Amino acid sequence: MRNRKRARPGRPIRSLAVAAVLCGCAGEAERQMSLQSGDVEFERPSPSGEPSLALGAEGRTILTWIEPEDGVPALRLAIRDGGGWSAPRTVWASEAMFVNWADFPSSVEMPDGTLAVHWLEKVADAPYAYHVMLALSSDDGMTWTEPFRAHDDESPTEHGFVSMVPWRDGAGLTWLDARAMAGESGGGEHVGGEGGVERGAMSVRFRTLAPDGRLGPEVLLDDRTCECCQTALARVGDGLVAAYRDRSESEVRDIAVVRGAGERWTEPAPLSTDGWVIPGCPVNGPQLSGDERALVSAWYTGVGGTPQVYVTFSGDGGATFGPRIRVDEGLPLGRVDIESLHDGSAVVVWLEASSDTPRVLARRVHPDGSLEAPLLISETAGERSSGFPRMVRLGDELLFAWTIPGEGGGVRVRAVRLSD
Repeated sequence: MRNRKRARPGRPIRSLAVAAVLCGCAGEAERQMSLQSGDVEFERPSPSGEPSLALGAEGRTILTWIEPEDGVPALRLAIRDGGGWSAPRTVWASEAMFVNWADFPSSVEMPDGTLAVHWLEKVADAPYAYHVMLALSSDDGMTWTEPFRAHDDESPTEHGFVSMVPWRDGAGLTWLDARAMAGESGGGEHVGGEGGVERGAMSVRFRTLAPDGRLGPEVLLDDRTCECCQTALARVGDGLVAAYRDRSESEVRDIAVVRGAGERWTEPAPLSTDGWVIPGCPVNGPQLSGDERALVSAWYTGVGGTPQVYVTFSGDGGATFGPRIRVDEGLPLGRVDIESLHDGSAVVVWLEASSDTPRVLARRVHPDGSLEAPLLISETAGERSSGFPRMVRLGDELLFAWTIPGEGGGVRVRAVRLSD
């Protein structure tokens, strides 16, 4: 168990239940942004969970989550258009659906309006033998195509932690792929060149998806990565940037990035040289947000036995990054997401532990390293079922989705309006 230091003294956490004003750090130039938050605008009953948000066309937002139907796991979807939410729609329900607190479904809207969703489907009687499945809809999720596999590999091993973004006339997606760990039992081993049994490595791969369901060639981005941390994918100008937790031969598990377009990608490069050595997966991946040139990233690290959440900015599309900026309050659980704002700053959201109740916190961060006061999105719980809070930005509005575990909980969504 990692040692945790006492929370650093800092500015008070402010609730988003009423309008609040964010002030810059002492000694810094005054910056103000009012945040006007209404009540929770969308909720589903327990045991719903695993929410994910995607920005669609013309200000639409797509929410996906998992919620049982008659005891069967079901992938649900709702669309927010013009401030109101559609009724929940079921994309797929199956006893074979693999439900995991950290490896959850997501969606993307392509330029022509086609929706694509992904989820995980068990393919063998083994703990982590599942495939990534896709389905498409051309009528806002009322009907869906037959599911199809996102990857060429059919081995009964782990495939998941998908990131999808609209790109060119369709979408691009990355995922973690354990085909090199395949064995006779699908248990994560393979036979080496000398006839001995060796453990293979997890890899991260990329391919494109067209509105008609055609999949582009698979591209290997890195052949040795951490086994169960989320990937991230962002558009920057005409290209893409992918981020993920790498894994060296000496078990250093820092965040790496690759940049590319289609089948041509750069070699992996460190986002930040934290030097976190950990002989296992922390289940805490990075997140990215980009625009024409700028890129911002958030990630968690436990280097030195101290949990930390950092943000860093890039002004050249991910080729180089500025100094890392610590944003947590001293006891983070990680589980980050991030969105860039129109003025070059960003808002990061994460889970922060405390002596009483863990909280979902959000904070505005500036490229010069200055921080605004942390803001309380919701109280939650520290267990895995609290999941990963997600966020999207629509102009001057942020949408947050999270899970409250236990009886009376479930998926929640709140909008926060920004105005300078």
